Amino acid sequence: MIIGHGGNKANLAETLGCGVDEIVDMSSNLNPLGPPENIEKVICNNLVKIRSLPEADAVTMRKGFAHFHGIDHENVVAGNGTTWFIYTIPKALASKKVLIAGPTYSDYKDACLMHNIDFAHCLAKEPTMFAPDIDDLSRMAKDADTVFLCNPNNPTGALMPREQLDYLIQKHEDTVFIIDESYLPFVDQAREISLVSETGYKNLIVLSSMSKIFRIPGLRTGFLSASRKLAEKIMACYQPWSVNALAQTVIEHIFDHPEKIEPFYQKTRDYIKTEKQLFLESLEDIQELKLLDSTTYFILARLTNGLTSEEFCKKIGQHKVLIRDCSNFMGLSDQYVRFSLKQRPVNLHLAELIKKAVKND
Repeated sequence: MIIGHGGNKANLAETLGCGVDEIVDMSSNLNPLGPPENIEKVICNNLVKIRSLPEADAVTMRKGFAHFHGIDHENVVAGNGTTWFIYTIPKALASKKVLIAGPTYSDYKDACLMHNIDFAHCLAKEPTMFAPDIDDLSRMAKDADTVFLCNPNNPTGALMPREQLDYLIQKHEDTVFIIDESYLPFVDQAREISLVSETGYKNLIVLSSMSKIFRIPGLRTGFLSASRKLAEKIMACYQPWSVNALAQTVIEHIFDHPEKIEPFYQKTRDYIKTEKQLFLESLEDIQELKLLDSTTYFILARLTNGLTSEEFCKKIGQHKVLIRDCSNFMGLSDQYVRFSLKQRPVNLHLAELIKKAVKND
């Protein structure tokens, strides 16, 4: 298991000798606006539910998700976050040869290692802003029985067009494509790009995270949608009560008010668009750091002044701001870091810290 994920506030706080609450976490990819209105109130008002077992298969929240996306709930599986699915799918599918489109989330690789499954990476490069090469992916996919692809990708923010995904899925009918759409709600025209409702494909699994867009990572909730046959394969490896009572209650509440979901998404996208532009403008004269194009609210950057990512993160961390060292992503080096944007004062504060750090001030 990789321990170098973002969000390790406790480790930085211990290093600095300060409280965890004093650390500003810009390493984890979460909605800068926070959870939707009333979510924390719903949790407080339903604490009594921890006294009883939740639904063993989380069927009510599955029905809410399915109704919102216009699919049958039998094509949906609810889980303890999308990472739970990532580790479960290769075993459920009895995968033997996995292809991972990278550089990307390390748990796809770690899931293969856990189950002793052979895997390979198809790595995109910086000159194309880490956009996956469709020809390379197709060539390698023909030799794989399973493909992991994050869209938009973490940590690069690169987004594959819907037509390219359709092309790959249709061309390689014997290969199961796992499309991780954890960050897609943050992207404009997400509904047009998403494959979440395409349960007619016999070789497609789509992962949908509730943690990122609704900023409830501690509740550990996510969904999988697929054909009935693939969903049944996943359910064959399903453990009862995989989603806790409070998580089920919160997700049921969200889908009980579907009219509020798209406006919340759009409010988030509009906010991100404005704040990202201001952040990028504040650093446009900095030559020691190359900021790469991203379709979402997190930004991958490459150091060009000789500093390593570890050294740079330490410089920023001295000011109680946590950013992501990307050296442990396959396909990246110790020159890459990632920032996940928050509120404007915090973003602009980070920009000032960056200016000082790259100048060795």
